[in-house]
Amino acid sequence: MRRAFLVVSGLAAGLSLPVAHGQQSAGNAFNPAISLVLSGQYASYGYDPAEFALPGFQLGGEAHPKPEGLSADHTELVLSANIDHRFYGQVSAALATHDDETKVELEEAFVETLGLPAGLGVKFGRFRSGLGYINQQHGHAWDFVDAPLPVQAFLGGGYYDDGLRLSWLAPTDTMLEISVEALRGRRFPAADEGGGAPGAYTASIKVGGDVGASHSWQAGISGLWASPRQRGGGHAHGHDDHDHDHAAHFSGDSDLLVLDLVWKWAPGGNAAGRGLVLQSEYFQRREDGAVEVAHGDHSHHADYRGTQRGWYGQAVYRFSPRWRAGLRYDRLWSDNRGDPELLAEAGLADGGSLWRASAMLDFATSEFARLRLQYTRDETQPKADDQWLLQYVMALGAHGAHGF
Repeated sequence: MRRAFLVVSGLAAGLSLPVAHGQQSAGNAFNPAISLVLSGQYASYGYDPAEFALPGFQLGGEAHPKPEGLSADHTELVLSANIDHRFYGQVSAALATHDDETKVELEEAFVETLGLPAGLGVKFGRFRSGLGYINQQHGHAWDFVDAPLPVQAFLGGGYYDDGLRLSWLAPTDTMLEISVEALRGRRFPAADEGGGAPGAYTASIKVGGDVGASHSWQAGISGLWASPRQRGGGHAHGHDDHDHDHAAHFSGDSDLLVLDLVWKWAPGGNAAGRGLVLQSEYFQRREDGAVEVAHGDHSHHADYRGTQRGWYGQAVYRFSPRWRAGLRYDRLWSDNRGDPELLAEAGLADGGSLWRASAMLDFATSEFARLRLQYTRDETQPKADDQWLLQYVMALGAHGAHGF
């Protein structure tokens, strides 16, 4: 049960074909599975997405909203195969447009061990961190068009980095997995421009199991420890914040705690016809250091100590093989201390309680194609906003099964 518990495929996991790593035949070992995911959307906002900000939070990565109007989202190309009986490899590259420029971004390029004894596992290269739950998913696997508010605020829409992961799966009936990661720490929220030593570390504990034939669950606790150096703030454009000239920077210690819980129900364990998924994560970050704000050729420094929290909860119900409906509620709040004027210039002045509520309805024409309509009531900006998003996600070729 422990291994099977971790993998779901077909409509139960969204857009997915039943091709999981570690299962490729020896005769096909040198013919990688190739998949292409096409996605895009139409978005309607009451404000300019380029002016998006979350008071009390320094943004980075891909925290910005989808562009207004019609736009193509990431076009993702994935190649994967067993290298031999000991190693599995995967590359995920995305074609993305930022500031009217189309770029190729290497999101993942990793090697993972197969069949190590005693439940041990090793992954190295570039990969999505095991921090929390949704961070391990690519955007096309989300149940909503956009990332939850805490994932935008704390992880820049999703944290992946270069590094090494060690994991251990306990030989117990109840799933228990412990993992640690040493990461380069170059990307938001770490943003460490130091030498060869790792700039960020994570540790995670995941537990899970079945309750009868129709229920399964997973819970986790994760931590990220980083020491950002000149982490850029302001509005988030692009992926690597250090490549842009930001007016405000943070240097110091940043510790993030994430709690996650997922509960799934499906009659007899078969989610192809009906099923309910309840999912929630809680984030808490403590930062201690200094904020620098540039004014022309001069800059001002001030001590800064911040505590920021956020959580989201969502429910997604599959009421027929092709149709799903979902609700999500997101909330953020902060308690940042330092020079009030400088914190305000850096975007770290407390903005009170920020919240957002979303409802979505999606239709899968097959396991390869999905159309989604989403309405969001956004109370994070100076003026409340009613937002509409219409998304398509289309998969071509073999696509690896998603985790629990």
